[in-house]
Amino acid sequence: MTTLSPSAAPGTLRYQLAEFWGSFSASRGALVGLLFITFILLIALFAPWVAPHDPALQNRDAFLVPPVWHAEGSWRYVLGTDAVGRDVLSRLIHGARFSLSISAMVVVLSMAVGIFLGLLAGYFRGWLETVITRLMDVVLAFPSLLLALGLVAVLSPGLTSAMIAIALVQLPYFVRLTRAAVIGEKDREYVTASRLAGAGHGRLMFNTLLPNCMAPLIVQATLSFSTAILDIAALGFLGMGVQPPTPEWGAMLANAREFMGSAYWAVTFPGLVILLTVLMINLMGDGLRDALDPKLKRS
Repeated sequence: MTTLSPSAAPGTLRYQLAEFWGSFSASRGALVGLLFITFILLIALFAPWVAPHDPALQNRDAFLVPPVWHAEGSWRYVLGTDAVGRDVLSRLIHGARFSLSISAMVVVLSMAVGIFLGLLAGYFRGWLETVITRLMDVVLAFPSLLLALGLVAVLSPGLTSAMIAIALVQLPYFVRLTRAAVIGEKDREYVTASRLAGAGHGRLMFNTLLPNCMAPLIVQATLSFSTAILDIAALGFLGMGVQPPTPEWGAMLANAREFMGSAYWAVTFPGLVILLTVLMINLMGDGLRDALDPKLKRS
């Protein structure tokens, strides 16, 4: 049972935040995920000061230097170097900045458009709902990575094209969640009272309905963030996303794949960072789901 502060009266913002934190912190996995993601975000934010080397700097005398725990390793390159003498640790640190910022922009874009379309579909219903839901069904009919690859190929490989493609792939989830939440809330008493008070369609959708539909959307945004990281890495690995020499985790894997047998560190560390980041975001998403869904809150 979560103990709340006596000064936090039920219904106040302080009470709600305390209740949310009590439910969220009850999950150790969610707390570990939050701490890890906070650490990665701080590393990405201060990358120019934390990274020991310039991520694009090539040292011709340090090709495929192993990590420091090998006999041939050096403290100058703690995690070793890649095939052209670039520091793996520095590229991982700067890669966090690119991978996380790109994924965040993708989620914000798909969430904004998805919420708007979902509000229209759930509020007005009729032919508009049919058109929007059928379009989303068409997007969902394609494998997500295949659709993203096709869009990037049409738009030309690059960062902007990858962001647009992945945002479109993520769009149906936000549209469907918003539409379902709006349909469930539309006929409640508080919406009827706002309508009788003279609220217009825009006010009803964005001021009355949307705040009460945000809980599942926040959880979906968290999970979509991890999916976007994987998709960005996949497009970078296939040469259709971020282009060299930009230090992006998927591109690092692609550049090092031919050295998997002779220089495992060039492949292992980018893959491990992707794995841990996605895992921790998913753990945090599970904690958010438990904290925001009253049916799943722990007693």
